Amino acid sequence: MAKIAFLGLGQMGAPMATRLLQAGHELTVWNRTPDRAKPLAGAGATVARSPAEAGAGAALAITMLATPEALKDVVLGAEHGLVRALGPGQMYIDMSTVGPHTVRSIAAQVPQGVAVVDAPVEGRLEIFVGASDEDFERVRPILEALGSVVHVGGLGAGAAMKLVANLALGASIAAVGEALALGEALGLGRAPLLNMLEGSQLGPAVKAKRANIESDHYPPNFKLRHAAKDLRLVIEAADAVDRDLKVSAAAKAWLDAAVERGAADLDYSAVVATIVGEEPKP
Repeated sequence: MAKIAFLGLGQMGAPMATRLLQAGHELTVWNRTPDRAKPLAGAGATVARSPAEAGAGAALAITMLATPEALKDVVLGAEHGLVRALGPGQMYIDMSTVGPHTVRSIAAQVPQGVAVVDAPVEGRLEIFVGASDEDFERVRPILEALGSVVHVGGLGAGAAMKLVANLALGASIAAVGEALALGEALGLGRAPLLNMLEGSQLGPAVKAKRANIESDHYPPNFKLRHAAKDLRLVIEAADAVDRDLKVSAAAKAWLDAAVERGAADLDYSAVVATIVGEEPKP
């Protein structure tokens, strides 16, 4: 079993840290809001006072932060950043959704001799890993305690694959919303429209979120503000490689509109309510 530091105990991070504890690893945790660490402390984790303290002496450090800005602050912070505690022989895995540019930028500032891996999480804990073959084999046993592990390429490839996955997620749920908006404006009922869409290319998106749409209640599984952030990263990554993604830009505009209407902390599927002109509920 390994000595692991886990930084970021949000909606996804806390359950992942719990899984590592249950797998028998020695875990030190840190979170910007200390109260989020209390349940893990009760389960046997050590709570650190700073990212650097969490990483000190760990064989492996994992970050799971919401935004590129938060990740850079936690890892590279001048006084208490995680990099202050890392040295040769240690490993660092970022599991956030921040895009390949951020991953590679941070990796360039990590001390020499520290192995860096990106392994963002998709959906029901499918993990896209960007790493050398050697580093992948080193982290595979740890990551397999968290989900289904797929090696997709070298450093940054996991972050890139996650952006592509979230592009499809955002575009598909926006398409569901527009299909309903048009169909209902043309006099069609919501139930037959959803029945038809379940059998279409949008079927997986409809099946996953039909209960939310029909009840107009959107308890957060994946918060809309995070989906909007991810589409922003998609557009930024596309601009950097000279790709014009008009569908992604339109999906981002709908998600941004839903955020502005107060749906930021609801499930991302609440964008459907914005598109059809309804007020979503938690």
